[in-house]
Amino acid sequence: VQLQASGGGLVQAGDSLRLSCAASGRTYSTYNMGWFRQAPGKEREFVAAITRSGGMTYYTDSVKGRLTISRDNAKNTVYLQMNNLKPEDTAVYYCAADRGACSTYGCYRRDREYDYWGQGTQVTVSS
Repeated sequence: VQLQASGGGLVQAGDSLRLSCAASGRTYSTYNMGWFRQAPGKEREFVAAITRSGGMTYYTDSVKGRLTISRDNAKNTVYLQMNNLKPEDTAVYYCAADRGACSTYGCYRRDREYDYWGQGTQVTVSS
């Protein structure tokens, strides 16, 4: 599967953005999906994940209540709605697909569990 992330941009603190990740391939609905981010000089970190059906979602603590992951399997797209953005959210955001090996939060947050990655989209939040 190929992933194409979009929707990043330059915003001010408190603003909102919605990232999209469009997937190619007829088997998209069989993949769990995740969002990760990497800030300058830092390691890539887990942001959120959603199961193949959309029935379960997982978030890192720092984004709970502000970021929401969702998916539309009819459109082969996963979204990350980002509200009340903070300067510390500044990073390149990547979407990723897991072929279904994960079933726990501990698994979803490990980037090595994901099989396919998008190219990343830059989010910059000014104070």
